[in-house]
Amino acid sequence: MPVRGIRGANSVAANTRESILAATRDLLRAICQANPGLRPDDMVSIFFTLTPDLNAVYPAYAARQLGWLQVPLLSAQEIPVPDALPRVVRVLIHWNTARPASAIRHVYLGEAARLRPDLARGGPLPPNETAISPCQEVQP
Repeated sequence: MPVRGIRGANSVAANTRESILAATRDLLRAICQANPGLRPDDMVSIFFTLTPDLNAVYPAYAARQLGWLQVPLLSAQEIPVPDALPRVVRVLIHWNTARPASAIRHVYLGEAARLRPDLARGGPLPPNETAISPCQEVQP
């Protein structure tokens, strides 16, 4: 069975345990709603990241709060990119599923929708960005 990745992100109100966990739980619930049939038993692993301005709690704990006790989880810090969107939790769920990649729904909530406007609104890339074919090489 193929393993598919589900991406998502959410903005966090403040660098507090409560804010980080609430934003992460909201994100995980929204991903489950967007991808019917997603169950912890079919999750290979989940990788969480936080922007460098968030460090009050591991976001993976939010999955444990939802009862996802057998899923391997890992939390890490994003690299500090200048002018990056602040206070963001990101997730990558690895899912054992027969669904095609085109059926996977990625979820971007709150201010984090600015990270992937193409996915957040379900439309094409913004006008100032150009898509390349999946296997096309990019010349330096």
